[in-house]
Amino acid sequence: METKTTDTAIDATPTPATASASDEVVVAIKHLKKTFGSKEVLKDISFQLNKGENLVVLGKSGTGKSVLIKCMMRLIQPDQGEIEVLGKDILKLKEKELNDMRKKIGFLFQSAALYDSMTVGENLEFPLREERGIPAEEIKKRIQEALQNVGLEDSLYKMPSELSGGMRKRVGLARTMMLKPEIILYDEPTTGLDPVTSKEISKLILEVQKKYDASSIIITHDMECARITANRIMVLKDGEVVQEGTYEELKKSDDPWIRSFFE
Repeated sequence: METKTTDTAIDATPTPATASASDEVVVAIKHLKKTFGSKEVLKDISFQLNKGENLVVLGKSGTGKSVLIKCMMRLIQPDQGEIEVLGKDILKLKEKELNDMRKKIGFLFQSAALYDSMTVGENLEFPLREERGIPAEEIKKRIQEALQNVGLEDSLYKMPSELSGGMRKRVGLARTMMLKPEIILYDEPTTGLDPVTSKEISKLILEVQKKYDASSIIITHDMECARITANRIMVLKDGEVVQEGTYEELKKSDDPWIRSFFE
């Protein structure tokens, strides 16, 4: 039986993103290329993410969307290009510096990637275990606040197996926020969810953006998620950026392939 969520995190009717990003650039990627064997997945990608912006990366399966953000985290080493995050060259950071940088970047996986043997509370506590000097009361406060933000205050002692798909995504997002990241990467946040739950997760992404002034890259092929969350959309096709703009601008595109997403 699914726990009833509170109204704290989710409004009934989702509305498109309206927050305006600042001119401060938090991610700058230039001429990024990545090949696996004979397949050129990323051909020559360049873009920027501004502070406080939700950037949706839209494209069909296999267009390099997930590879792009994994390169940005340096979970995958690109073949060529520059990746600057929060003013630092990711590709030149040593291991400790890279790990410190990763703490400033939250990553919500498609599957939520919860530890099955841990309760919800223990899953949320896990990212803080390597952080020294955080008092137990502060950890408890952060866990309570994170669960309240996603409308799951009553799930502290539940196991992941007791949660629905949408609830697991919420817990995954709550865990992502435990270290208060400056940048959040969402990898297909609504995949496998029913339309109602997908809208709730999309709305939650907006709430996180507003509350924390978060800068986010949202990988998706879900047009409703894109409509609700995006300040700007970047469309990938065959490893290349083919068009950028707002949801309404792309909806009016002259390109039949772009318009096919909206049909």
